[in-house]
Amino acid sequence: MSKKTMGIHHITAIVGHPQENVDFYAGVLGMRLVKKTVNFDDPGTYHLYFGNEGGKPGTIITFFPWPGARQGIIGDGQVGVTSYVVPKGAMGFWELRLEKFEIPFTKIERFGEQYLEFDDPHGLHLEIVEREEGEANTWSFGGVTPEVAIKGFGGATLLSEQPDKTAELLETVMGLEFVGKEGDLARYRSTAEIGNIIDLKLTPIGLGQMGVGTVHHIAWRAKDDEDQLDWKQYVKRHGYGVTPVQDRNYFNAIYFREHGKILFEIATDPPGFAHDESQATMGEKLMLPSQYEPHRAQLERVLIPIEVRPLD
Repeated sequence: MSKKTMGIHHITAIVGHPQENVDFYAGVLGMRLVKKTVNFDDPGTYHLYFGNEGGKPGTIITFFPWPGARQGIIGDGQVGVTSYVVPKGAMGFWELRLEKFEIPFTKIERFGEQYLEFDDPHGLHLEIVEREEGEANTWSFGGVTPEVAIKGFGGATLLSEQPDKTAELLETVMGLEFVGKEGDLARYRSTAEIGNIIDLKLTPIGLGQMGVGTVHHIAWRAKDDEDQLDWKQYVKRHGYGVTPVQDRNYFNAIYFREHGKILFEIATDPPGFAHDESQATMGEKLMLPSQYEPHRAQLERVLIPIEVRPLD
């Protein structure tokens, strides 16, 4: 039996002050805050989710904001760059928008595509690329309209301590298709229309250090609980140690660290983000897992107040 993931489910990163995080991803990038909850293992810390209007898999970036935490170092064992895809013809809008908010960027070409490279306020490496594929994001906020809005992930660039081993995993276990090589990168593609392009750096650059401005893990899509259990056994048969299934409220998750030291998750598409509040009101209220609901008042005193606000 062989399996193929559809592509990226979500990417989770560590950042600094939560209001700076909200201002950038909602205020500048125009993404929707689809869920405001807490870190299940550290409930005094937010877990914030941003994505398209419906919070669909392949659009979600999530954050643990730790104000005052040490700055991380981007390196091997991490996602080095997170790519976002926008509609064809939208690149000019994004150049002007980044200039408006005084965010430095550079233009590069890779595999025949033009990219805008820039960093978020806490040091995460991001980029924007135009592509036809992928449905439009119907969310409008702060001057970002569906005609130019981020559709979701374009993909990610992986930094591996053992690139050959990671390449083998991407093809033989995760089921991605090898596209080709350019310079120091190998490109792989999954079957989905977004979150489908993975570029792997073929030369190690030195082990990264977890902290503010680094990606904690990358999550791949499983269709449902049954598919995820199949993945669990499949990954285990290929020699990787896999965690038990973890209930993350909006999806179930399993985790394993691949040989290049990148932490991989396989997450279920369902139930999604509208099962504990309406889709129309997602992200407006602090939502707590049942075990923390009795401590709501205490947690609301500890958590830094945040608001989604348009930026001038």
